[in-house]
Amino acid sequence: MESITSNDFRTTLSSALQERLSMLDEEHRSALRLFNGFLEGCPDLTVDLYGRTLVLQNYADQPNEGLTLANIAHELYINQLDWLEAIVLKSHRAASVDERRGKLIYGEKANREILEHGVRYALNLTMNQDASFYLDTRNLRRWLLDHMAGKTVLNTFAYTGSLGAAALAGGAQRVVQTDISRRFLNLGKTTYTLNGFPIRKEDFLDADFYNVIGQFKGSKKSFDCVILDPPFFSSTAAGKIDLVSKSHRLINKVRPVVAHNGWLIAINNALFVNGADYMHTLETLCADGYLQIEKLISVPEDMTGFAATRSGSPPTDPAPFDHSTKIAVLRVLRKDA
Repeated sequence: MESITSNDFRTTLSSALQERLSMLDEEHRSALRLFNGFLEGCPDLTVDLYGRTLVLQNYADQPNEGLTLANIAHELYINQLDWLEAIVLKSHRAASVDERRGKLIYGEKANREILEHGVRYALNLTMNQDASFYLDTRNLRRWLLDHMAGKTVLNTFAYTGSLGAAALAGGAQRVVQTDISRRFLNLGKTTYTLNGFPIRKEDFLDADFYNVIGQFKGSKKSFDCVILDPPFFSSTAAGKIDLVSKSHRLINKVRPVVAHNGWLIAINNALFVNGADYMHTLETLCADGYLQIEKLISVPEDMTGFAATRSGSPPTDPAPFDHSTKIAVLRVLRKDA
């Protein structure tokens, strides 16, 4: 802890918590970020809340050094949030896979679900290095709830399927969830069960993105809305994902399976792609007149930090977006309409 003293760190955590108290629900079933160290003064730690479970994310290069911060946070939140039932600590640079995925350091068991906008989402907080549910896309889930009634939806790179579940909760006629991992999709099925949604085998495709899109394109299948939320980089035998230099290729790849006048939701979460460059990519794609930028969806303030608490800057400027998770809703027009 060379850059911040223990007392200063406690003050920083308390100030961040005070800004977020109004966001807590009375039953403590929601999920939000209580402290974004990258933008609020301490990049070695973030603190997320999932219902009554706290998740401490230790990003320190030397994991043992980050434990000092985690211990301070542990004590502070237990004292200020007396309804907490569990704390999970994830050390992202630990040698042990179990430590990277997270270990319970307080309480008997972690939360297995949260409630957001009236929708229940299943969790497995130690299934992966992240927490199985992304907080930065909360406003997108709200948009899907409000706009997907009667629509058909394809959720690519679905992970645990929260975006697709939000669309279904909003009245979507059909949602196809596709991800290369069956294990992640199975957690999405648990979300369906929690909400009473029917589980259709053909709507959960554990397959490579390129193969799935190729099959839908070959059969001339289209959807009213396609969600494109890939990792910033990955590579399989079928193709490569590179959001830093080739995000336009993914957008062009899915355009043929978006129905006329449908939506393509393009998300770029590459930290080192600035907002202006990503907007230029989108505007270049729109130059042919068959793609239009309809809306930019913001990331909630608990993720970006508040005016009173923000003390750092991201590595690159996300403007005109408000966060490195850059979300754009595109309207697709088809030549063969």
